[in-house]
Amino acid sequence: MTLRPARAKLNLALHVVGQRADGYHLLDSLVCFVEVADYLEISPAEEVTLTVSGPFAQGVPTDQRNLVLKAAGLFPRIKGQGAAIHLVKNLPHGAGIGGGSADAAATLQGLADLWGCDLPPRDAILSLGADGPVCLEPAPVYMRGIGDEITAAPTLPPLWAVLVNPNLPLATPSVFAALTTKTNPALSAWHDDFWTWIAAQRNDLQDPAIALCPEIGTVLAELRRTKDMRLARMSGSGSTCFALYDSAVAAEKAAADLAANKPHWWVKTGAVLR
Repeated sequence: MTLRPARAKLNLALHVVGQRADGYHLLDSLVCFVEVADYLEISPAEEVTLTVSGPFAQGVPTDQRNLVLKAAGLFPRIKGQGAAIHLVKNLPHGAGIGGGSADAAATLQGLADLWGCDLPPRDAILSLGADGPVCLEPAPVYMRGIGDEITAAPTLPPLWAVLVNPNLPLATPSVFAALTTKTNPALSAWHDDFWTWIAAQRNDLQDPAIALCPEIGTVLAELRRTKDMRLARMSGSGSTCFALYDSAVAAEKAAADLAANKPHWWVKTGAVLR
């Protein structure tokens, strides 16, 4: 049995810079990953099966609607070659942190190792969703196009993140539909003062998401009130928001205070992978 983490993805910045004729939106995003994760246990078996446990297991399908099984289905089927996959679901649904895509990416890597084969083609992986390819390599990257253009980002300073979700899922298509301007400026050129640079970037989906789910605005306000917070922003299409800190001590104190004051919110903290 192998155990693979499916780490939470954060869009430190997410600019929507266009929309293709087929409806896909064009993105310019700085993406990183945090030591907060789902976990997949993968064991040899004759058939591919999926079971789920964990705090967010309720409502997770265990049939072909689940991205884990869709990912497994991208491999050529060989009789007698299967896997028993158990997903420990720690990340909330509809949260803007790529939970389903991270689960799919961990499945692809785990099955490729188990079966001794190559990963499916990138186009096939992209069919699982825009975040599929970026979740294969959990490191800071620029994600552009429809999620298919991935390049290494400059080295980030040491960062710790507090993630907060108000336990109110948001459907990604609804948030994009609420975005009135589809062609916005791209990320500005990187410079070495990270905090000045990142503060000048945006998440173009944040205001539309707040319009659909006002509690996101409350989450951001609470994050901005925490001591030693350097930046607070929504990730992806929401509803998870994050704040960044210079130290683990500051992040852990902020998370503890938020969890105590807002016990109905999902609050986690972890280091940002560099």
